[in-house]
Amino acid sequence: MDTIKLILPSEEYLDQVWAYRQECHEADSSMDGCGTLKRVEDPAEWLADVRAISNPATVPEGKVQGTLFLSVRESDGKLVGMIDVRHSLNEYLEQFGGNIGYSVRPGERRKGYGKEQLRLALLFCKETLGLDRVLITCNVSNEGSRRTILSAGGVYENTVHEPDRNVDLERYWITIR
Repeated sequence: MDTIKLILPSEEYLDQVWAYRQECHEADSSMDGCGTLKRVEDPAEWLADVRAISNPATVPEGKVQGTLFLSVRESDGKLVGMIDVRHSLNEYLEQFGGNIGYSVRPGERRKGYGKEQLRLALLFCKETLGLDRVLITCNVSNEGSRRTILSAGGVYENTVHEPDRNVDLERYWITIR
């Protein structure tokens, strides 16, 4: 696996973000950890949404402050994944969403990028946010995500049904060392 780094989204990466979106749509990917990318029709609107949620003064009502990172391969600058770190948990996130959501570009899966971006995000949680423990959830049918969570020390708590999306989600806690 090539080395990746987590960077904040910027105008410089919008073409790659939009190509990522297209690839995920074609693969019928859930696009977890991508913010509003699945729903918006304009890359600039997505970037504005990402920036709004990262600023405590502009977090939309009902949401929590979060930092969304692009996972960029260092060798060629290609966007290979996205990971969204929610700084705290509201009622919905406590039950269904967790502190961290992530995805890997369909053409780059099974190469270790998911594990590496989660490792880097956990460092951010510990060093920048001061979190000692995070909640991560995954769809019961997502074996790759489950393996990624377990590789980071995830401890299974329970499975819950999320009625709005009609999915069953496994809930895992990771103690950050």
